[in-house]
Amino acid sequence: MSSDAGSIPAASIKKFLNTLFRQIQKNLVTFALLSSFLVASSFPQNYSFVRLSARDHPNFTRVIIELSEPLPFSVEKRDSSLLVEIETKVPLRIQRRSSESQFIESFSWTKRNDSLILTIRVKHSNFSFDYLTIGHPPKLIIDLSQVQKEMRGVRTIVIDPGHGGVESGAKGKFGTLEKDITLPISWKLKAIIERNLAFRVVLTRDKDIYFSLDNRVALANNNKADLFISVHTNSSRRKNARGSETFFLSLNASDEEARRLAYLENSSAELEERIEGEDEDEIKMILWDMAQAAYLQQSSQLAEFIQKELNLVLSTANRGIKQAPFKVLTGVACPAVLVEVAFISNPVEEKKLLTDEFQNKVAQAIYRGLVNYIRLYSQK
Repeated sequence: MSSDAGSIPAASIKKFLNTLFRQIQKNLVTFALLSSFLVASSFPQNYSFVRLSARDHPNFTRVIIELSEPLPFSVEKRDSSLLVEIETKVPLRIQRRSSESQFIESFSWTKRNDSLILTIRVKHSNFSFDYLTIGHPPKLIIDLSQVQKEMRGVRTIVIDPGHGGVESGAKGKFGTLEKDITLPISWKLKAIIERNLAFRVVLTRDKDIYFSLDNRVALANNNKADLFISVHTNSSRRKNARGSETFFLSLNASDEEARRLAYLENSSAELEERIEGEDEDEIKMILWDMAQAAYLQQSSQLAEFIQKELNLVLSTANRGIKQAPFKVLTGVACPAVLVEVAFISNPVEEKKLLTDEFQNKVAQAIYRGLVNYIRLYSQK
């Protein structure tokens, strides 16, 4: 015999189950939203940072500022401090790696409007600096060193912006002229040297004018140049030719391409002769009479230092140092090099050559190579 005592109506059971199911759904949604929030909080989408480190080297101290993204910046010296201003509209998380330096007294950060300012306080007010940016994401590399009162043997540096005036030099696919690239790079190099070193810097031309190779040599010798740097852009029939290379003087070119380049650079609006016959005899006489052999080793070392820095900062192919009979190098009575910074005949490098960023990197690389060379010889 059946009984209804203690039984639950079917309608009540159904209502209870529906309520329970809705509560579970609500809890699942809440859990999902909470989980999403926690994940987003732990891994923000717009996470930006600046990372700082410093390290002493034998002749300088290197500060590396790593950025999570490219940001405009400026570097300025004030008394015994160096100010690095980074423009940013989003907060930057500052990460400090362990740094020990006998040259740097302290680092400090301040926020001003849409900028973050790093103050590097140096223990000596008499210091010099130079900087460059490399990599993606970018790294700002700043080298600081104490200014030496006198670097033995160097007082005057002559910078030669290749070509000029009616002699335009090589021409790129987009119409860029070599003469219009070599001049701004030379101005930038002059400014860096004068800002950091107590040397006299002379340009063979300071505007778009024609100036013969003989006059460039005479100007260098009349100013008693201690170092001579001629700035050029390269050109090749091969459109994929790329990279930088640094030359010093030799009667025999390193290869046929170097010989052809020397022929093109030696040609001018007035002179279209090949480097042979009387010209070769003239070069031999200059080498003998002016004891150029005494400068060739130093020129080779200067070329190596400059080329090493170009390889580091330009992200272009390393074509190494080479030798060729460049006429502009033959008569200069001091260590002398000719720098082909990039190929204007390569459309990719032509576009780079037109930018201030690339020109600044070239100037900084040549400067750094120059400083390393001077440090070497000032210790001898």
